[in-house]
Amino acid sequence: MSDPSHEASTNQSVETSVDIPFDRFDRLFSTINELVLCHSPSGAESEVDQWLLHRFQQLGRTAYLDAAGNLIAKIPGRDHHRSIAITAHKDEIGGIVKSVRPNGQVEVRRLGGSFPWVYGEGVVDLLGDQQTISGILSFGSRHVSHESPQKVFQEEQSLKWEDAWVETKCTPEELIRIGIRPGTRVVVGKHRKRPFRLKDYIASYTLDNKASVAILLALAERIQQPAFDLYLVASSKEEVGAIGALYFSQRQPLDALIALEICPLSSEYPIEDGIAPVLLSQDGYGLYDEDLNAALRQVATEQKIPLQLATISGFGSDGSIAMKNGHVPRAACLSFPTQNTHGYEIAHLGAIDHCIKLLAAYCESGDRIGARSAG
Repeated sequence: MSDPSHEASTNQSVETSVDIPFDRFDRLFSTINELVLCHSPSGAESEVDQWLLHRFQQLGRTAYLDAAGNLIAKIPGRDHHRSIAITAHKDEIGGIVKSVRPNGQVEVRRLGGSFPWVYGEGVVDLLGDQQTISGILSFGSRHVSHESPQKVFQEEQSLKWEDAWVETKCTPEELIRIGIRPGTRVVVGKHRKRPFRLKDYIASYTLDNKASVAILLALAERIQQPAFDLYLVASSKEEVGAIGALYFSQRQPLDALIALEICPLSSEYPIEDGIAPVLLSQDGYGLYDEDLNAALRQVATEQKIPLQLATISGFGSDGSIAMKNGHVPRAACLSFPTQNTHGYEIAHLGAIDHCIKLLAAYCESGDRIGARSAG
């Protein structure tokens, strides 16, 4: 989820909930768990790429990486004159090494919308060129007085990346041999990443991207012959400007693009937690297409899928950014309500599952791209 700073308003429409089989939740939870444990900080996404290529192959889909690092699977449709893309970004937020101190401590700066106080002190993984090593994200001692620089963070101001460091207990020479350097990516350690189940909710770091990618995989398994050529795109470097989606949408002619995302739960947005996905009308980058949204709302009604409608700020997606840049004529963003976005996120597995059901029905139905669609 990209993070602009514009203002907007919110409205909603929540329908009656429906029951979803529990065993489907188990399978969905398992897929997200595997994805979460694949590190994929923006621009260093090879671990999740290899996992996804193997999984698409297991599903009988041909997938490939383009020059911008997008992982793409195409499902031919009944009408080859029309095409849409459904995107879910595979990159996660984290940190990037700025420098290595003489004592082996590593200075880190933000990569995407990350904050050190969200992660807290604890194990992080540094993705070196030769190997991945673990270190401890550190903020300094608490038992200090006003004479120590750490005192101010206890009482007066928020902690910034400039005030934190990663303790490695390695020498600079050892770090050089491992390939830890300026530009090395830093993410939460794998043993801290494993998702946690709260009844029908999943709690985890990086749901922002990994749960949406799980939706793509479910669509690859479920959809056999869509109404139009369908591109399932696990997009790269979304957290740093939707770079992958912009590259893909500039080169591949599309009638529409639908982005999968999280939707923040906050007092400023009257969005309800639970099983109802959220369809956006506007975000910080601009408006979404009303005709495409109307088609998705119609499918939701036909399938008896609860749906919330919203406009939000502090947010952007592959869809809104691609449409703002003139790469696609229409775009939409389908999301699932999520607590603690860009932190230890919590989302209802039923909302994620409803996104699968809605998009599968949309892709398999007739002329639903939008009222202005040709053909």
